[in-house]
Amino acid sequence: MALDIKRFTARFVEEARDHLQRLEDGLALLHNGASDPEVVNSIFRSAHTIKGSSRMLKLMPISDAAHLLEDVLGALREGALTYSSSLGLLLQRATDALAAQVEQVASGNQLAPPDSALCSELAHLLGHSEDHELPPATPPAVAAKVAAQHADEIKLRAAESVRVPLGRLDELVKLMGEMVSSHARLRQRVSDCRAIEHEQLAASGKGISRLAAFSHDLKDDVLAQEVLMEELHGKALILRMLPLAMVFDSAPHMVRDLARTIGKEIDCVVSGNDIELDRQLIDRLGDPIVHLLRNAVGHGIEAPEQRERAGKPRRGRVSLSARQDAGGVIIEIADDGQGLPLAAIRDKAVKKGLVNAEQAMALSEAALTDLILLPGFSTSAIITDVSGRGVGMDVVKRCVVDELQGSLQLVSKPAAGTTVTLHLPRSLAVMRVLLVEASGRTVGFTAPHVSQLLQVPARQLLDVAERQALIFHNELVPVVGLAEILALRESPAREEELLVVIQAGNEKLALRVDRLIDERNLVIKPLPRHLTHLPLVSGMVMTGRNELVSVLQAPALLALARRSNVGSKLAGQAEATQRVRVLVVDDSLNTRDIEKDVLEAHGYHVTLAEDGVDGLAKARNSQFDAVLTDVEMPNMDGFTLTAALREEENYRDVPIIIITSRQKEEDQRRGIQVGADAYIVKGDFDQGRLIDTLKSLLG
Repeated sequence: MALDIKRFTARFVEEARDHLQRLEDGLALLHNGASDPEVVNSIFRSAHTIKGSSRMLKLMPISDAAHLLEDVLGALREGALTYSSSLGLLLQRATDALAAQVEQVASGNQLAPPDSALCSELAHLLGHSEDHELPPATPPAVAAKVAAQHADEIKLRAAESVRVPLGRLDELVKLMGEMVSSHARLRQRVSDCRAIEHEQLAASGKGISRLAAFSHDLKDDVLAQEVLMEELHGKALILRMLPLAMVFDSAPHMVRDLARTIGKEIDCVVSGNDIELDRQLIDRLGDPIVHLLRNAVGHGIEAPEQRERAGKPRRGRVSLSARQDAGGVIIEIADDGQGLPLAAIRDKAVKKGLVNAEQAMALSEAALTDLILLPGFSTSAIITDVSGRGVGMDVVKRCVVDELQGSLQLVSKPAAGTTVTLHLPRSLAVMRVLLVEASGRTVGFTAPHVSQLLQVPARQLLDVAERQALIFHNELVPVVGLAEILALRESPAREEELLVVIQAGNEKLALRVDRLIDERNLVIKPLPRHLTHLPLVSGMVMTGRNELVSVLQAPALLALARRSNVGSKLAGQAEATQRVRVLVVDDSLNTRDIEKDVLEAHGYHVTLAEDGVDGLAKARNSQFDAVLTDVEMPNMDGFTLTAALREEENYRDVPIIIITSRQKEEDQRRGIQVGADAYIVKGDFDQGRLIDTLKSLLG
């Protein structure tokens, strides 16, 4: 994709002016005798940024001049040069020359080459002027013509935009957030007024017209103010929105450079870079995306020769895409490489002491994948500039989940590649929050992590693997009391259970709560520094009664519930020297894990597959004693998988059990026709029945 230079010229000029001002200020400090190394570091970074951004826009005269200035500042930073007044004057001349070039770009005039004499002086300081190809001097006639043109074009122009310092814009958005919080108190006053009205009505036995009229008018006024306030807040947020092109457009160049340094051939395809996000998110997304692209280049994509041996094109492919989804944005970084090395991850986990050998073998693919999100976890055999430093995925997780209120999902397929999906809100200023109560404690969940709010009869909950579960959209979803996770006093059992189904990626968890309090737009305030270590809390919100409420991290809750279940499951596994091997095929992560828990609790060795294609491949690569499969799956459904297995010599007599939410008789007949030995409906799922059926079929 060709780079639209005009689109970024104004932004380049604005940022370059800021960096030139930092150069001016830093040189002034050095001239006044400043000895802080950070002063030199700061102006070095500014020169480096001007060089890089001008090179991206093909403004080579500016890039060449900034490169020389950067090299001189680098020598000063490393001690190869010592600051003196003459050096300071030369650096000031170089800064002035850069400023003049930037203003030429701003005015739309022809960009003149840098001063060759100045470049020669800078190169001479470095002692290796032969390394720098100096631009030819501008002929006097051309220079005079350019100057004349510039003089003719000097005129007063009406500004089409106003530069507002980001700090002031942040103050405006924060103030709007405080207005949202204040409005919540007004809404609470309306509720209080209605409660008083009902109390007096009950006490007097007759209507109180004046209070009722006042309550009605107050409600209308609050609603009218809410409409205006939300519109004003939305327009204030738009001022801070920027396109993802700020982060995305440099990705292809970076990927090509990284690939070239390690001898790989990789194309990078970018899409969705016109989607806008809050500047706060844009500023923090750079590091995570760089880490993910480095992982794709260093870990994911194979060497050209290795790809050819595997029947792949020599050139690998990395895609960086974005799309809007339910008020948020989804960013995907995908590669067509070799996928995650699950065996190496398992070995590394054992070597680092995270799990023992037996526990490592029992970990599912999803649990193994989660391990690479731990700090310092890397499977690279050697540390390089591209990979192996163990500082990648934990940085991504901390930024996306903890700082940006988002979620992260990794999906990897052997020899087919890895996809990392980031779910992000469009803004952090105000978010939709669901407030619930459990054992007298009010907590909140951000709307992107709430899948559904359900009220179901307690008798519909299933007892599976020493815990409860719920059939939800053809999935077995674990049910856990929120009070239990938060170590609060459990509420007594009820006939009707109120459940909040939270989701992070493809993983779901149903939380049992006591009551729903509210659901509205609220300002999420960051935790104070001394509380940032709390893993379950992402921030605080203020209710209409001036009460601080914790907003819980859905991914952290899911991980906590999963760890507690894995620990109890490993402790209770049956010992068996010759365990029966069972293949479980289901596109639902929750269903796979629950069925795995049930089977492993009875001593079976379980392998998981996420769809029919994956299940057939694993069945062909290894021999299993039984197969459990869902019906509705992408790529290949359970009926097709069953028929395909029956055509395999090794699986003609292997028990195959279909577990599905389909209850129609024609579906059951089709299951029998394709060769299934048993048909279990998820709605009637009973772990005892499953184990009895499996034992009966295995003899």
